[in-house]
Amino acid sequence: MTVFNGREFLREQLDSVLAQLHQGDELLVIDDASTDGSLESVRSQAPPQLRIITNAHNLGVVRSFGRGLALASHDVVFLCDQDDVWLPGKRAAYVAEFERDPATYAVISDCEVIDGEGKVLAPSFMATRGGFSSSVSSTLWRNRFIGCAMAVRRSLLQIALPLPDSLPMHDMWLGALASIFGRVIYLPHPYLRYRRHGGNYTQRRSRMPWQRRLAWRLTLASLLALRVVRVRLGLEPSRTS
Repeated sequence: MTVFNGREFLREQLDSVLAQLHQGDELLVIDDASTDGSLESVRSQAPPQLRIITNAHNLGVVRSFGRGLALASHDVVFLCDQDDVWLPGKRAAYVAEFERDPATYAVISDCEVIDGEGKVLAPSFMATRGGFSSSVSSTLWRNRFIGCAMAVRRSLLQIALPLPDSLPMHDMWLGALASIFGRVIYLPHPYLRYRRHGGNYTQRRSRMPWQRRLAWRLTLASLLALRVVRVRLGLEPSRTS
């Protein structure tokens, strides 16, 4: 979980995640130099599974997630935002898919879209995107991979890390690489309440000018092509720590 000035919704999200963790699980929180008391809010709960990493200065969402993914030590890694809510059964459903097939590199589910007050704006996020598709072409055209609804196998991180410095977003990168090198499993049941509100990053992205969105897609496509070639040739260092 990456955190930056997210105290308003943080406690509800932490409670929903911690309620599903098993003994031996880890909740790794990367605080990106918050100034609103978010870090103190996280520390106040202090469950045994909690591990807090603090950035000395603000790195931004992509680099913070990159740091967290590199530090994660378990075979299955869930990505988590600071302002959503896990729904019951999420951990169990995702882990079951990874255990069913070792070729599964990523699992993603549908989610309800809610506003800042918790009111449901859309019962299905994927329906607002025209349904789910994991292909690279679909991802470049209209991304369905949202990190907060994803979990990845550690072997995918051997390919995906280190994140390129110019990477637009980490979730599209992970999803595309998972579909290229392994299998992506989609669960149509909503296992997350995905919060869209005035302050969150994804909503700001949706208002981005089309020229910048196009530039992001072209950058992502070129980075994917380069990483695939390097992996096929055995040139990637595959650093995960």
